Amino acid sequence: MEVYLIRHTKPLIEKGICYGQSDVPLVESFENDVITLIKHLPAKVDAVYTSPLSRCFKLAQLLGTTGNIAKDARLMEMNFGDWELKNWDVIDQSVLNTWMQDFVNVKVPGGENFVELHARVNSFMDELMKKQYKSVAVVAHAGTIRSAVSKILEIPLKNAFKLPVDYASVTKLNISGDGCYTSLEYLNKL
Repeated sequence: MEVYLIRHTKPLIEKGICYGQSDVPLVESFENDVITLIKHLPAKVDAVYTSPLSRCFKLAQLLGTTGNIAKDARLMEMNFGDWELKNWDVIDQSVLNTWMQDFVNVKVPGGENFVELHARVNSFMDELMKKQYKSVAVVAHAGTIRSAVSKILEIPLKNAFKLPVDYASVTKLNISGDGCYTSLEYLNKL
């Protein structure tokens, strides 16, 4: 199965703001980015799955596929709880530093940790691997994509943020019938 992990295009939000699961809009030029992105996808995919957040769903709608688009909350970005829509500089630095030293296990106040995000992404990926698709598009967020790639490549979660996942990027996984990956490609960067 070919799995195309697609990160949403650039959001319309001030730099330095933590926005995780907040539903922020995309920059007006996002449709131009989609034109470039589509060149890296097959003409037809068997299914499209997307985070329900509008920055992903709008992109999923523009992929030009004729099939249904399935929203799946397990594909949402990390829940940053009390930090949502706050500038990183105004977050209590001692709490932020504790989280940054072990983001895998330490929960954001009122939110989740990377282990919890990974568990829901694992659930989605396990379910997806049972499908008989030839190709599938998954429109999601950087944290979600890093989690999925970490699962397939068996990368420790503490190293997940070493994986490049730019806005409007496409990461293609080729996965065999037994759920083992056979290759990974980064198809584009804007």
